[in-house]
Amino acid sequence: MLKIKHTLCPSCSVGCGINVVLNDGKLVGTFPYKRHQINEGKNCLNGRNSIEMYNNRFDEDIISNSNKSLDEVISELKSANPSEVTVIASGNNSVEEIEAINDFAQSMNYNIGFYADNLKNFENITSYDEIENAEKLFVIGDLLYQNPLLGRKIIHAKKNGATINALSKSENAVIFNIADNSSTNSIKEFLDDNQTDIDDKSIIIFNYAEDSEDLDKIEEIFNATNCKILPVFSKTNTKGALNIINANTKEEMVELLNNTKILLVFNDDVVDEIDFDYAKISKIISFAPCENETTKISNIIIPIKTWLEQDGSFVNAMGESQNFTKIIESDVLSEIEIIDDLKNKIEG
Repeated sequence: MLKIKHTLCPSCSVGCGINVVLNDGKLVGTFPYKRHQINEGKNCLNGRNSIEMYNNRFDEDIISNSNKSLDEVISELKSANPSEVTVIASGNNSVEEIEAINDFAQSMNYNIGFYADNLKNFENITSYDEIENAEKLFVIGDLLYQNPLLGRKIIHAKKNGATINALSKSENAVIFNIADNSSTNSIKEFLDDNQTDIDDKSIIIFNYAEDSEDLDKIEEIFNATNCKILPVFSKTNTKGALNIINANTKEEMVELLNNTKILLVFNDDVVDEIDFDYAKISKIISFAPCENETTKISNIIIPIKTWLEQDGSFVNAMGESQNFTKIIESDVLSEIEIIDDLKNKIEG
């Protein structure tokens, strides 16, 4: 029997809704959720492919060995110096998981690392609807390609008469096809060149920053002009995580890793994001639903539930909290169950 169930897309921070299709309890595909307030029945390719995380989850051998692997983790942590243990949190974690990870790291006196695309938490951010009605948009990053459902809002703004000023690292960026002015300069150069045109009728939208100076420049312009801003993150709950944990720059992450002997990675791919000689770390322990570059070099892998197999909440880029509910039953442990077990056995 076919069933269609609603959930949230885990592919980026826009916060789109998706429907998943089950046939006799087995996941077979996705279907547009037409009543969702953000994407209104449209899903980008990343959203449609998001269920591959579930389809590619670890095999039964790894799952069946999870209790033995957890015992190994507990043994390693009991004998470790807490100052040499680092816990990596991620925007892939739900709000509830981030809270549990943060509490675990603090209670054990472990270091905690969190990378947010070199971005940070801005309190006063605009809404998606305001983008459509802006007079001037300053778009940093190829949002039409990387965040297409938010890109639709930019296209609507263009149709409504907005001027589009776009910056991308690539000369072939899709956003350049609708931009009135385009640039491949640095973010600082782009903002300096356009600063006199940015005013209270402008919105700066960005999905990357090279360094903290870029963020300082955006904040400086925001304070001087009363323009509106919207950071867009690559991971679904980075905004929610930033409400709980301070983000590290790439340089700070490298420094943290340099002082780490045991690395616990919760549902993240730190190897793919941070360039570092991970052979320096004695033990890398990954808690993940499926293989990634970090699990490939990990000494211990603990399988965890995907978002389809549990309840939770994500906070999208504009700061709205959205709940999702369990779609599929699973015997795999959740991150919260694993953390509770680790705390009880280490402290006990």
